[in-house]
Amino acid sequence: MRTTLILPDQLIGEAMKLTKEKTKTGVIKIALLNLIEKEKIKDLKKYYGKVDLNIDLNVLRKR
Repeated sequence: MRTTLILPDQLIGEAMKLTKEKTKTGVIKIALLNLIEKEKIKDLKKYYGKVDLNIDLNVLRKR
């Protein structure tokens, strides 16, 4: 998909340096993947302490 974006050169340059990515498209892809991952983790955190797994590690280790 082609899209025109107006992005600050300083931000793109810094992101390219940090990721060692050579293209602006590559940097944007990395940024989007990181954003998606972060949001999914945020969704998972709302279940913290609400799921009872009842896992016996000793039984699992004997498999």
